[in-house]
Amino acid sequence: MERYRGMAIPTTLEEVCDPQRMALLVYDMQVGVLGQIDDAAGVTERVATVLDAARSAGVRTFFTRHMTLPLEVTGTSGLRTAMAWQHTGTVGEIVSAFPRDSPQFQLIPEVTPLASEAVLDKISMSAFTGTPLDFALRDCGIEAFAIVGVALEVGIEPTVRHALDLGYLPVIVIDACGYGHHEAAQRSLAQLAFFGGSLHTDTATLCALLNR
Repeated sequence: MERYRGMAIPTTLEEVCDPQRMALLVYDMQVGVLGQIDDAAGVTERVATVLDAARSAGVRTFFTRHMTLPLEVTGTSGLRTAMAWQHTGTVGEIVSAFPRDSPQFQLIPEVTPLASEAVLDKISMSAFTGTPLDFALRDCGIEAFAIVGVALEVGIEPTVRHALDLGYLPVIVIDACGYGHHEAAQRSLAQLAFFGGSLHTDTATLCALLNR
């Protein structure tokens, strides 16, 4: 652990994995999202394994769910994004893909949150935009978080980048992060590694450290 002007500066994964200072963020493990990715069963198993280890270690845990608003209250950016994702040329052809309380909006049963865990709904890609996540983490004295879930190239990368700008140390559990497009996911990992500031690990390594 590096120290400077009274600050402890973690430099290794071992130092970061302190259950009192690190949280777990389970990103968009929703029915409708898992249906769109490769190896959904494998990703689900590894996410559940990380979640079990975090719970056993007393790590504070947060879940996100992606939500789309009714079209009547969706703005320009949301409509453009919906047209791009749904491959339509007009607003009249799009639908609200993840409305609140729809079957596809729900978290999959394998990662059902406990009463002691938080579920945050969002309409953005970054888990920090429009949610109380930043406030909650800071208020708990959290400095780092491990992130698992879906999808690496769509929402996890922007969440990690945003976290770095906010001063957090994100730990990406690569094999517990699903994706819909392999090449795009690999580009995301390469960009994050090049940019620096985050740590990359796998399920077995993280769980072993949490279970020390």
